[in-house]
Amino acid sequence: MLQCIFLLSDSGEVMLEKQLTGHRVDRSICDWFWEHAISQGDSFKLLPVVASPTHYLFQIVREGITFLACTQVEMPPLMGIEFLCRVADVLSDYLGGLNEDLIKDNFVIVYQLLDEMIDNGFPLTTEPNILREMIAPPNIVSKVLSVVTGNSSNMSNTLPGATASCVPWRTTDLKHSNNEVYVDLVEEMDAIINRDGVLVKCEIFGEVQVNSHLSGLPDLTLSFANPSILNDVSFHPCVRFRPWESHQILSFVPPDGQFKLMSYRVKKLKSTPIYVKPQLTSDAGTCRLNVLVGIRNDPGKTIDSIAVQFQLPPCILSADLTSNHGTVNILANKTCSWSIGRIPKDKAPSMTGTLVLETGLERLNVFPTFQVDFRIMGVALSGLQIDKLDLKNLPTRPYKGFRALTRAGEYEVRSQF
Repeated sequence: MLQCIFLLSDSGEVMLEKQLTGHRVDRSICDWFWEHAISQGDSFKLLPVVASPTHYLFQIVREGITFLACTQVEMPPLMGIEFLCRVADVLSDYLGGLNEDLIKDNFVIVYQLLDEMIDNGFPLTTEPNILREMIAPPNIVSKVLSVVTGNSSNMSNTLPGATASCVPWRTTDLKHSNNEVYVDLVEEMDAIINRDGVLVKCEIFGEVQVNSHLSGLPDLTLSFANPSILNDVSFHPCVRFRPWESHQILSFVPPDGQFKLMSYRVKKLKSTPIYVKPQLTSDAGTCRLNVLVGIRNDPGKTIDSIAVQFQLPPCILSADLTSNHGTVNILANKTCSWSIGRIPKDKAPSMTGTLVLETGLERLNVFPTFQVDFRIMGVALSGLQIDKLDLKNLPTRPYKGFRALTRAGEYEVRSQF
């Protein structure tokens, strides 16, 4: 049972406080949390569960905002973490993004959503489709009406019919003129590559995203050609677990609109689509930098939105960097960003330049880590393939569409031993 939820900004300011039970949690717990976050740095932010002298704290960080939940009683840790993730997803969906200004401008709606999502410390209604029937998302018209009428409430006077249904994630009696369903495989590749080009780690975190506009109460079955490669799977509540457990088939009645049907991980991949080869040589107070980028394994689709970013070491006084393709920008915080786009067929993109070290330093002793970004439309690099999608209980034959997208996640190339 959760007792309180706080939303903290980057500076540690409490933007929102929601007491969930009769036992009031004092705000001083946020001061304790922030002091430890500052003293321990990024490692503290990676801890999903933290024990304070008086409470257990659950935390997630999204777009610079810390979602913090407190409890003094025994409870499953994953329940608190998953609920905070669901709160962050719902707020991002409602507000069209997630940042400090959006939360402050829509404080009433955020508070109303928390009122509906949790009751006396226990999760209640967390489906976005049902919440939208109870609380209207913010828009210009509603803001104008609230100013003119003085009524800031956007709560519905009627309870959604789906709250009493056996499928509470779906509105009853749905009707669409065009029945259609789209399935997207969206994958992020996490990789670590050492300075010798050896692949230290490579895995993919993926999601099966569905956009459904189907009438009535449809029953869908989705199967994969190679489900054995999947690890760490998790499902939307609409998925029936028994068919997956016995035959690795997703059987479900979908919510209306867009939702995440399933997430998964594919481990121990052997190759990456592109290579990044940094070379640094330093002597006599200067450092020569050369970075090459090219295609390692052609995925059969165009690789675009390629970019390389790295932080210049603090000992660098100035940098003069140029490239034969794309644009190079050095920001005020010493972040260097090289936007490549697509790799041309006639030459391999390269960035070269000279870094000037601070006075008294002969050689570079801190080497940067290169963050790589890319996007590939039309292919899932994990190798996961959709076999078929069957639909039942529909009045007309629907349209089915399938897409795939792979992009870089935490893709790092190290330049030091």
